[in-house]
Amino acid sequence: MDQASTPPDTTVLEFKEDAALTEMMRLRVSSLQRSGQKRQEGERLLLPHEAVYRLDFHSQELSFSRWHFSLQGHGRVTITGISQHWTPDLTHLMTRQLLEPVGTFWRNAGDPEDSQLKCLEADMQEFGERIAELAKVRRVMYFLFACKDGAKAANLRCSVEFTPEK
Repeated sequence: MDQASTPPDTTVLEFKEDAALTEMMRLRVSSLQRSGQKRQEGERLLLPHEAVYRLDFHSQELSFSRWHFSLQGHGRVTITGISQHWTPDLTHLMTRQLLEPVGTFWRNAGDPEDSQLKCLEADMQEFGERIAELAKVRRVMYFLFACKDGAKAANLRCSVEFTPEK
């Protein structure tokens, strides 16, 4: 959540947009709309203000340390983790595969642009710890990033800092 210097024994992983997977999920929505079909029961379709991001883990023995998040301007960004059971090349995303808690960062429209971002710190701590736990069984983890209230993906940077598990 802050931009302090990173100790030498830490790993900082930056969330990267998965443009191909985002596009594939957008095509699913447009295909359903064109054909007049409905989504499968429990299927989670990508909303227009959402994109798929990923974290690639180079180590599976991680302990969560902290978030690094920056957003130019104002708005709200919600990050939802996706269960390790989702295989995007084989199955559609189902609502039961979305993890809780979600991570939310925001800056209100009236706040100065250089003001610190707000978040629900207990949820962010739990979310970071959950990511570290899931890293033990996955090399890649996917997330939905939702930009609302004026936030734009081009104006945000998000990464997670981990220390080696002891």
